[in-house]
Amino acid sequence: MDYLLVAAGILFLFLGGEALLRGAVSLARHLRVSPMIIGLTVVGFGTGAPELIVCLEAALTGQPAIAVGNVIGSNIANVLLILGLSAMIRSLPVPREAFWRDGMVMLGASALVVALAVFGTMHRWQGILLFSGLILFWGYIYLSERKNRSDELVAAGAEIEEDPVGVPKRVGIAGLLSLVGLVTLAFGSNLFLEGAVGLARTFGVSEAVIGLSLVALGTSLPEVAAATVAAARGRGDVALGNVIGSNIVNVLGILGLSAIATPLPLNAVTPCDLAVFLGAAVLALVFFFTGRRIARREGGFFLFAYAAYMWTLFAYPCPF
Repeated sequence: MDYLLVAAGILFLFLGGEALLRGAVSLARHLRVSPMIIGLTVVGFGTGAPELIVCLEAALTGQPAIAVGNVIGSNIANVLLILGLSAMIRSLPVPREAFWRDGMVMLGASALVVALAVFGTMHRWQGILLFSGLILFWGYIYLSERKNRSDELVAAGAEIEEDPVGVPKRVGIAGLLSLVGLVTLAFGSNLFLEGAVGLARTFGVSEAVIGLSLVALGTSLPEVAAATVAAARGRGDVALGNVIGSNIVNVLGILGLSAIATPLPLNAVTPCDLAVFLGAAVLALVFFFTGRRIARREGGFFLFAYAAYMWTLFAYPCPF
């Protein structure tokens, strides 16, 4: 039965990713913004729904440390695992805005969490400021895109109009398709996670390992599906926007809302995990800047780094 759940989960993840991609590209065309902006907002927030549900439930049921660990682990997986997989499928071009605007916000948000962790606890007023920062960021990128569209964006709009993926032409259908894609992703991730946990227990994997690995990875499955489908369809801008947007949403939105619900113990995660969390964001920006694209070899390095992190996480616990 567990094998069937895993197989069904993978199927629904693919279908959900395909539907979300088509709806997102169509929304970008109708709103006259780049697909990356849709990846930063609609796709980034939508695929972050599992993290939001898990974190809020954990915060409201007296387990705020789970909320902190989930966000830190998800952001690490977003950069090292999801960007790595996407780049291995097809190298990802990096628009200028992805480095100077969006990437810097991602890095700044990550550094802010590390700085707040020094004080131990994130309080409600800090959560309100974080969530307000997310709203302001979304408003800024939308207005700046609409006001300062360049010739490159116009050309991209023409390309989207002729996209062979088969995007819907009506904005209402595009919005509905995006919603269906998000719901399907959530359903597929739940099926996959339930089956994977069942298989892990069958093979005698401990509850602690299940919680630290499968649960954290399970909440990132919608991002994995959306980004890899986008990369396979030649929409690297959507895949890149999804990862950056999801990381920003995780820190400013999900941590912010969770801190509003209850104070969060940021010191629940080890300094080693925080170092990897911040280091992954720095490494991504280095690759963004140096080659203006994430090549397959860089994607392979990301995947190797993620595998090494997961191995050392359990084989060599942080000594600090």
